[in-house]
Amino acid sequence: MEVCSEHRVHPEAVDAARRVVDGAPVEDLAETFKVLGDPTRVRILLALSVRELCVCDLADLFDVSQSAVSHQLRILRAHRLVRPRREGKLVYYSLDDDHVRTLFAEGLRHVKEG
Repeated sequence: MEVCSEHRVHPEAVDAARRVVDGAPVEDLAETFKVLGDPTRVRILLALSVRELCVCDLADLFDVSQSAVSHQLRILRAHRLVRPRREGKLVYYSLDDDHVRTLFAEGLRHVKEG
């Protein structure tokens, strides 16, 4: 790892960074990335980026039980990454908003560039 060969602080750069860091909801952002760190949840979100799906669809897609899918969806919903829509006895899920879609699109672009 490279380090500076001499110690010189740039106060204006540090102040600019401090304004961003101090005002950011760092804990909430870290928790969101922690939730996104699970491959199963990433797969669910990728599937939902294509279209709205019900729990049955997701269970069939990933060949897991509906309760396993529901567990993951509960976590995603708690972090405002997905939202449910009830239609009779079925519950359909979609990405919560365009921010989630953008976050995934940028993340995929970053990974593919590597």
